[in-house]
Amino acid sequence: MIVFQMNNSTTPRILLAPLDWGLGHATRCIPIIRYLQQKGCEVVLAADGAPAGLLEAEFPGIRLMQLDGYGIRYGTGTSLFGSMLLQLPHIFSSIRNEQHWLNELLEKERFDVVISDNRPGLWNKKTHCIYITHQLLIHSGKGKWLNRILQKLHTRYMKKFSEVWVPDMPSVKTLAGELSHPPHPGIQPSYLGLLSRLEKNTTEEQQYDLTVLLSGPEPQRSMLEQKILHQLQGYSGRVLLVRGLPQNNSTVHPNQHITVHNHLPAEELQKALCSSALIICRSGYTTLMDLVKLNKKALLIPTPGQPEQEYLAGYMQKQSYFPFQEQQAFDLSTAIKTADLFSYRHPFTEADFEIYKKALNEVLKSRLQN
Repeated sequence: MIVFQMNNSTTPRILLAPLDWGLGHATRCIPIIRYLQQKGCEVVLAADGAPAGLLEAEFPGIRLMQLDGYGIRYGTGTSLFGSMLLQLPHIFSSIRNEQHWLNELLEKERFDVVISDNRPGLWNKKTHCIYITHQLLIHSGKGKWLNRILQKLHTRYMKKFSEVWVPDMPSVKTLAGELSHPPHPGIQPSYLGLLSRLEKNTTEEQQYDLTVLLSGPEPQRSMLEQKILHQLQGYSGRVLLVRGLPQNNSTVHPNQHITVHNHLPAEELQKALCSSALIICRSGYTTLMDLVKLNKKALLIPTPGQPEQEYLAGYMQKQSYFPFQEQQAFDLSTAIKTADLFSYRHPFTEADFEIYKKALNEVLKSRLQN
């Protein structure tokens, strides 16, 4: 077992920075951060906005450096492509800025390992840099020709890193489908297994008939919230709605049977989900890993115009993991009936969520030797 003593010159210092596109990149890093701390590493975080608020709530007292996010927003329409096209100059600028930020930081401080969750600019030849992504293939929603162009561009960035880690299974039993296992990957990644900050609790008594988890960039998050809240007025079951706003942790009770939280820390969220009969949520990849870990029944609503979530929702239904409904046609009563009649298949095991520890141990061992 590799355990390092704090305040020792050999103590590995790890910088970890997640992308600010929703909360999923930050939440799936939580088990990695926990494990590194258990091993006696000094972990420093770099984030901004909602991801920073979430990580500060999960790790009180941890050093968190200000690193500007990308600030990606969707339009109110259903086409992400046009919205992203307009934001490309800003995205490329953000990549250059984060690389400049890291270069300046490494002139002042020593970090043995830099872990970037989907931030392509956080690499430097002076240290061991790891890139985490589940999208070796990026779905554009505009056809295979553009998918290949985006894959080549993404691969060009990934090759600058010392390692690329993919949070999925290495075999046929995968959660991300061709996103993590494209026909021509372009690189040789290491597969981490699945990541989740949550733990299954089968002894939890049912407290909610329905839990709704909202997440993702605006304005689509708010648009789905308004649609669901309107339809919940005619629903008599016990409901928990988590808005996905970690910078405000207040609680609201619109009426006796609906409880609304802006955010729940991991432990409270875990209890709530384990005590829920049904979960309605986005088809973000981190959310899917959490659902699989807890072995819960859920209905997915992909973010309109986001090809990745639309692909994952369809893939989940095809694999009999989870059903889905489109946001525009969402109907609560139909969703509940669909979820009740769906034949759920859960092929993943607890061991699938432990594989990442081996990759971390190998990195820590190699960095100590260096």
